[in-house]
Amino acid sequence: MFKVIQSEMIVPNMHLLTVEAPDVVQEIMPGQFVILIAEEDGERIPLSISDWDSENGTVSVVFMNVGVTTNKLAALQAGQTIPAVVGPLGLETEIDKFGTVICLGGCYGIGSLYPIARALKKEGNRVITVLEARSSYLFYWEDKLKEVSDQLLFISRDGTKGLRGHVGKLPDIINKTGGAVDRVIINGCTYLSKRGSEITKPLGIKTIVSLAPIMIDGTGMCGVCRVSVGETTRFACVHGPDFDGHEIDWNELLQRRKMYSSEEVIPMRQSKCEDHAHHISD
Repeated sequence: MFKVIQSEMIVPNMHLLTVEAPDVVQEIMPGQFVILIAEEDGERIPLSISDWDSENGTVSVVFMNVGVTTNKLAALQAGQTIPAVVGPLGLETEIDKFGTVICLGGCYGIGSLYPIARALKKEGNRVITVLEARSSYLFYWEDKLKEVSDQLLFISRDGTKGLRGHVGKLPDIINKTGGAVDRVIINGCTYLSKRGSEITKPLGIKTIVSLAPIMIDGTGMCGVCRVSVGETTRFACVHGPDFDGHEIDWNELLQRRKMYSSEEVIPMRQSKCEDHAHHISD
């Protein structure tokens, strides 16, 4: 069993979970992920690693509460345990001295972007971190990201912080960097990665995205997380999660992401009905 060290909602519907997993921590590299199981015989949930502490043997993930299992993870309290932390999984993000790198993050991707920006900065890159959200109250880890960035910029849909708009403002940011941008790294939802890649492609800027397709086992056995990259089929769990954003068949990926949308609603409704029934019986 793996002990929960910290569990908190850091902004509305976004949760930070830190668990004790010393064997996992020893092998972690930026860009990798873990699979968590909230309860015995529960669903396997792949989550990008947001931070880790080798000395204390802890790993942290940031996730959005969107379904039954993430709801169970969000409800955990410090001192409780979960049955499984599997990882680290996937390949690490390529870290080298590229020059000027824009790290773009949104939603849960803000958390997973942190160790990547940290490693890039340590390697001597000029790191420009750009965070995107609907409103200023949804930004988090600003202080942590500021420490590992040369510039920290914001895009908010309602204009309450930084530029008003969405990822479509990326060209404005690129034009104001004061020099060439050598690489863009995107962590966040599929739409953010898709639009960001579409924007940088005509500009000829190498763009790496971290994908989060439907995934089950996380070791390449099931093939559920397959994605078309150029002329080849890749498995996000073992060949990724990072891929060249200009090579991905985004339409196919978006369709695959929606395959089980209706089925995903059913357990949430059942869970709420069960909770209601328990409440009445109590």
